[in-house]
Amino acid sequence: MMRAEPGKLVRRRHVFYVEGYDPQGARGYSGLFRRECKRFLTVWPVTAEIGELVLDSDDLAHWNIETKGPNWQVSTRYEFLRLEDFIATNLARPLISQAPRALRWMLNDLVSGTLLRIFRASWRFALHLIVPQALLLAWLALSLAAGALLGYVTLRWLSFPALAALFCLAAGAILTFVLLRPLAERWFVIRVTNGWPYLREFARDAPSGYDRSIDVCARRVVLAAQAAEVDEIVIVGHSAGGVIAPAVAVRALELDPNLGRRGPAVTLMTVGSLLPAFALHPAAAKLRNVIRRLAVEGSLLWVDCQARKDVMNFWDFDPVRGVGVEVGAERCNPLVWTVRLHDMLTDERYERLRYNYFRMHYQYIMGNDRRAPYDYFMLTCGPVRLAEWARSGGRSVLKAFSDTAAYRACAPVA
Repeated sequence: MMRAEPGKLVRRRHVFYVEGYDPQGARGYSGLFRRECKRFLTVWPVTAEIGELVLDSDDLAHWNIETKGPNWQVSTRYEFLRLEDFIATNLARPLISQAPRALRWMLNDLVSGTLLRIFRASWRFALHLIVPQALLLAWLALSLAAGALLGYVTLRWLSFPALAALFCLAAGAILTFVLLRPLAERWFVIRVTNGWPYLREFARDAPSGYDRSIDVCARRVVLAAQAAEVDEIVIVGHSAGGVIAPAVAVRALELDPNLGRRGPAVTLMTVGSLLPAFALHPAAAKLRNVIRRLAVEGSLLWVDCQARKDVMNFWDFDPVRGVGVEVGAERCNPLVWTVRLHDMLTDERYERLRYNYFRMHYQYIMGNDRRAPYDYFMLTCGPVRLAEWARSGGRSVLKAFSDTAAYRACAPVA
């Protein structure tokens, strides 16, 4: 099969989805996809049939989607890279080991100047990152303060022996720590401070739990491309998945240098990506090499979607030069697509969600309330190639759909 021609409708697509640091995994994301697809169908008068979730292995799962409009029909295989066991195992580690690890990460970011670089790149992202760090420190400080207060009371006022007072101090600190844990989980303190050290290790090429998963997913991408049974392959990385998905693409290119040159077009799409935050660390040579390879790789398109109202991404930021990677005139990636989350939501819903930062961060992969230039379900299940959506900023492609969702091919954007 030759590469899809510009303007030619997609009939078969293969999506590889790389999740962020989220323990809900394939089952959770399958449920999210089904729920948000219902919202998609209230905006577009099309039909969509979603197959059952299939857990292919410990590494991969998939479901199939058949979407149909008045003059188009698309079959999509949505393959999910399963990181949930790795993430759940990390989160289940005793907090007595997680806390020192998180503190080392925070101190290293400060001493290495990485936190300052993040501030310079995106002060809003830096503030969002500091919040869970500050909450972790407050959690530890409150626990120690409560324990110290209990120890003081038992020693000075109740005249307990010193050893008994010390026991009360420890017991008070531990009890306070445990009682505050639900708040730490609710405010994502544990997830954030647990995940960042592991991603830092991956970025600087230390052995990590991500390595095998990246290789497994890359081999599936290569097999899908060599089978030449689809018109388009899309690799999606959301949030922390925006760190891992580029590595999947580069590993796939190592396995098959002809990837994207023969067979279906291959597009990498990072949405709400945390990639710059990890590439800005002085020791993150591995991750910067991934960026360097993609920046000059003409066989695939890298689309980086950024949104101003998502404080958990780097808005208006060059993910290549901004992290210190210089490739000169050879550069051809990424195509930065600035999207507006407000365009996707009704005014009422936007006002209700705008300060729910995690919810807004997930809007990239959720259904819209209205038609917008960026529509995740049209991008992954619709008849137009992702490259055409991105190169036009979505607007000309959106206008080419009629009220009934019939599509009239628009002139391709170079």
